[in-house]
Amino acid sequence: MMPSLAVQGRKTLPARGQPWSELQQALSALRSADTDWRQGRASLDVYYAGEDVLDVARRAYAMFISENARAPHLFPSLQRMQEDLVQISLSLLGGGREAAGTVTCGSAESAMLAVCSAYRAFRARRPHVRRPHLLLPASAHPVYEQAAEIMGLDLIRVAIGGDYRASVETLGQCIEPETMMIVASAPSQPFGAIDPVEAIGRIARDRDVWLHVDACIGGFLAPHVARFVAGVPRFDLALPGVRSLSADLHTFGYAANGVSVLLHADPDDHAHQTFEYNQWPKGTWRSQTLSGTLAGGAVAAAWAVMHYLGETGYRALAQRVMHLRDRYIEGIERIGGLHVLGKPDLSVIAFGSDEFDIHAVGDAMQERGWQISRLASPAALHMTVTPVHDQGVEAYLEDLARCVAVARR
Repeated sequence: MMPSLAVQGRKTLPARGQPWSELQQALSALRSADTDWRQGRASLDVYYAGEDVLDVARRAYAMFISENARAPHLFPSLQRMQEDLVQISLSLLGGGREAAGTVTCGSAESAMLAVCSAYRAFRARRPHVRRPHLLLPASAHPVYEQAAEIMGLDLIRVAIGGDYRASVETLGQCIEPETMMIVASAPSQPFGAIDPVEAIGRIARDRDVWLHVDACIGGFLAPHVARFVAGVPRFDLALPGVRSLSADLHTFGYAANGVSVLLHADPDDHAHQTFEYNQWPKGTWRSQTLSGTLAGGAVAAAWAVMHYLGETGYRALAQRVMHLRDRYIEGIERIGGLHVLGKPDLSVIAFGSDEFDIHAVGDAMQERGWQISRLASPAALHMTVTPVHDQGVEAYLEDLARCVAVARR
């Protein structure tokens, strides 16, 4: 029998079970401290498309809440749903006839697997290189630092341009024989700018370096925005040099949390993602992912939401998001002393000031009940505009103006 250790202050399992009525009250009490995202008060991390979409996701999730999507022999329905999600994603993001993909549990797993695939492909071609490295613009997500540390790789970050995008020239100058992968963002999380993937792709192809596009925020927004907004920079798999792309279904796909896709332009690159081991009592173990479990409910919810919304539904939501983004940008730039950083391509906005402490403004906004996201360098406030922000745009801008007025005194 395992020993039961009583440690002062440690939470322990209740001696007796509690009825749902009590648990519901306890959960509601815990939730009371959370940000009121339904009123548009969360700057990040909430992608709410309406009660109807949430209800579809909730019902589909509940239907498959006990199933593991990583067990296709038990649940072929979930395998079929994953195949559908990959095919829909490829159709939106430029995948050719031979392109392939995998459903993952989120952007971090997608990024890790992309780095793993690139590493194995690099090792197959250049086994003599002792320490391969990743090449990233300064604005790329830190998950690639995490991947490099775990895999024992080096990583080089290079300065971005004055437009807050990756510098094609600088990246090109930094490519070395040890460079195994370049990462571009679509868009970057800090600044909302899509890196010049088309130009980076040409360099990557010419220098035989794997190019991965991190489109975890923009992957399921940009294809719909491009139908009514001219000039959205391309970053899809059809561009020469782009070998992999990641996109989160739980951001602007409006699925339940915990679903992303990693797509490969070439099936041979996709094959590098697979791990296989056969020296154990159960025989061969094969996996294309890091997670041994993927919530069946999350897969089913993503599948249901995509079919519920369809092209027309996603386009309508994209129009709403871009209209809201423009309202925020116009409102911010009407407030004296504030300026938006660069020219955001989609719905991520960062804004700062040359006249006063922008973080003091952020502190004041926090005191008024807004959850504020910030940039450290350059100092700025930051948000990802989603459909739920139509509940709070005017109140946000009014409070922002008041907080700026105080900061300028």
